Order: sequence, then C-alpha cells, then structure tokens
Amino acid sequence: MKKWLYGALALLVVAALAFFALAPGMTERSMNKVVPVPLKITPQARALHARLQIADMHADTMLWNRDLLARSGRGQVDLPRLQDGNVALQIFSSVSKTPKGQNYDANSADSDNITMLAMAQLQPVRTWTSLLQRSLWHAAKLDRAAAASQGEFRVIRTAAELDALLAARARGQKIVGGMLSIEGLQDLEGKLSNLDTLYAAGFRMAGMAHFFDNEVAGSMHGEAKGGLTPLGRQVIARMEALGMVVDIAHASHATVAEILRIATRPVVASHGGVQATCAVNRNLTDAEIRGVAATGGVVGIGYWEAAICGTTPARVALVIAHVRDVAGIDHVGLGSDFDGAVTTGFDTGQLAAVTQALVDRGFSDGDVAKVMGTNVLRVLRAGIVPR
Repeated sequence: MKKWLYGALALLVVAALAFFALAPGMTERSMNKVVPVPLKITPQARALHARLQIADMHADTMLWNRDLLARSGRGQVDLPRLQDGNVALQIFSSVSKTPKGQNYDANSADSDNITMLAMAQLQPVRTWTSLLQRSLWHAAKLDRAAAASQGEFRVIRTAAELDALLAARARGQKIVGGMLSIEGLQDLEGKLSNLDTLYAAGFRMAGMAHFFDNEVAGSMHGEAKGGLTPLGRQVIARMEALGMVVDIAHASHATVAEILRIATRPVVASHGGVQATCAVNRNLTDAEIRGVAATGGVVGIGYWEAAICGTTPARVALVIAHVRDVAGIDHVGLGSDFDGAVTTGFDTGQLAAVTQALVDRGFSDGDVAKVMGTNVLRVLRAGIVPR
C-alpha cells in the first residue's frame, strides 16, 4: 500500500511539474501566432524604415511567461525583434482578467481565465486573487527587464525620459523604450485611489474596459454596454490630472461618446480597426474617428483579422489610409495588439513591411513617418505631462 501511495504521489509531482513547465508555453503558442504572408521590401523602403522613430500603442507581452530580452520562438514581441523592427517605443498593456468563452458580442464578468494562468506561471500568490496585484506584477516584470538589459531597454514614465530616448536613438544608439498601459480598469477593484497606485508603478495609459462591463465603464463586448459610471467620470478627471492617456479601445459606443464629450486632453484608440473597412462591432465608426481627432488624439490600427479583415501589410495600409481620409494624417498610428491572443501575418521584427505598404499606397516619406510613430509620440509626450 505504501509503495502504491508513493508511486501515486510521484506521478502527481511529475504531472504538476509538467503542468507548470509546459502549460504556459503551450497556451501562448496556441494563442499568439504568426502565419506568414508574402513580404517584399525594397531597399528604398528599408532605408526609409531605418530613419523612422516607430511607436506601437499596444502589445500584451507582459501577460506571458517569457523573457522579454531573449529572442523567442513564440509570440510576436521581444527586445531582439523590437530592435530588428527599429521600434523606438512599445506600449505594453496589462491584461488582468478575461472571461471564459471570450467573444466580441457579449461577455459576463463572472468568470476569469487569468487566475489559472497566474497560477500556472507561478506568479506570486497575491496575484492569484487581486486584479490590482496582477497589474503591479506586470509593471515589476517590465522594470526587471529594463534593469537587466544593459541599457538596451528603458521604461518611460516622463516626457523628459521620452525625449532622452529619442535623442539617444537619433545619435545611433539602438535603445528601445517601453511604456505601461492597462487593458480595462477592472484592476482598480472599484477604488479611485488605486489609480494613483498604478500611476506610481509606471502606468501612463489606460483603457476603461476590456471584454466585459466593469465598475468604471461599459465594454463593447459586455452585457449591458452602458456608458461611464460615476466612478468612471472621476477616473477620467483623475487620469487627466495625473498625466495618463485615456484609451477608448474596447469601450462601448456609449462610453466612447461620453469620453469624447468630456475629455480635455487627447484621447487614443490604442488598437483596433474601423467599421468602414471591417464591419466588426469593436471597430470605430467614422464619427468616432473624427471625435478622437477632435481631441487631438490618434487611432491605432491593428494587424489581425477582426481588426482589418485581413493580416497583410497592404490591408493595414488600406485601413490607415481610410483614417487619414476621414480625420487627417496627424491622427492615425500603429496599434498592433501583438501577443494579444491574435494571429498576424508578421511580427514586430518585420515592421518594414508596413512601411513598404504605405509607400506602395502613395504615402510621402513625411506621412509615413507620422503614421509609423511621430503621431503617437506627439500625443504621448503631451499626455503624460501632469497638470
């Protein structure tokens, strides 16, 4: 009997070790895929791309158990590939909760996939039960990566740090900056004071809701799809005072309308597409695009099927051209959603293909520069200055 018990215990230990060692990687491989599309990049486009200051408003890399500094065989973003793609600034989002059976139409807030992922990745126990602690853990991960990068990666929290990053890159230093964002303010756990806690940890952008309605706002994918709550209105005011950029990605149409009405600083839609070129419910209407532009903000275009109804660089450029035509060249940028449980046709190391696609559509070198980064950098630099 004792031998049987010892054998069973040994099997349980082996199974547990296999689960913790293999499950996180297997999960990510099944969710963050690159299915390559043909990429033809001319020497002229590569030379233009090498001169750009590139900024991407959204990647979910912090969610996964990978070393940001090491080139990986899975996912779409890591430091070596950011350097290959000549990225100056990558915004890293903190995903703290997603519903089971996640879909674009309607989700309850009553379930959560991230709890099991946090356990499988052997994150600190405090992150198993607290959404706030999950975001603080993501911030700590990014800080650790910067500290271990030997100066190749910096976390950006202030306008002065952003200026210093861009100046260093202009001198030829291959440094990449990272900035923290939040995908849905459910991690406030219903308390306005937690916004200051997140700000102190380095977060400089936040979306109101993710795939479900929360205490702050209605989600485009929630059940009620309402507008801002009283807490949500307080959050907007506090974000603007602190110097945190307001992100309308995933927000319900009612929430978007209210934010655009009350915002006094530039607003962004960090990642997604537009209804006119891809009629998926999470994408923006032309009126919403104009509303973002009216605040001085930027619409970030993603690279996955539900955002742009395709995964080719040419399709990305087509959607960018539509936003330009609706709102002007100063109000469109990149919002990949890399590592966000999406399938793309290329990874961040291959961003020169987007530059090529813009050139192929007739964008001037100056307009390519705006789309690929300077629009986003302008809005971020102004938006993270406290009042």
